[in-house]
Amino acid sequence: MIGDLDWVPAADHPDLLAEPVRTALVPQAQVAGIDPELADTAAFCERYGVPLGVSANCVIVAAKRGGEIGMAACMVLATHRADVNGVVRRHLGARKVSFAPMEEATRLSGMEYGGITPLGLPPEWPVLVDEAVAAEPYVVIGSGLRRSKLLVPGKALAALDPAEVIALGRPVA
Repeated sequence: MIGDLDWVPAADHPDLLAEPVRTALVPQAQVAGIDPELADTAAFCERYGVPLGVSANCVIVAAKRGGEIGMAACMVLATHRADVNGVVRRHLGARKVSFAPMEEATRLSGMEYGGITPLGLPPEWPVLVDEAVAAEPYVVIGSGLRRSKLLVPGKALAALDPAEVIALGRPVA
């Protein structure tokens, strides 16, 4: 499969998934245990031989509009950056968008920092999936825990309810 990991069916290993992720698995999802100290993208990809171009990050943002704050998830390849202050802000119709504070993102998602994934997020949170993520046959994403990763088809992320596929990322220089 991808990288130097032992991928196994995710549904058969709920111990490697955060609670909210267990009930939101997509078909074909595979999971692999990793060293939690290597959960951050660059260290993970280097250690396990996973190309950055198939590793996708889930960034949680806080969108402010009309005195209200709403959360949203942005999925971009590790080779890209989410255009939070441009594309994401306009798409969400927000006055201001910023990265959600770690404590708030983990508390509200029920997932660990460094392992947040779009699977199992609160249903009222929009999930914005970059076109490049949706186009990948498979991407490596978080499992909700720092000690494992999921391998899922890009089209499965695009099909999540309430996912929207948009051009939200730009390549890292």
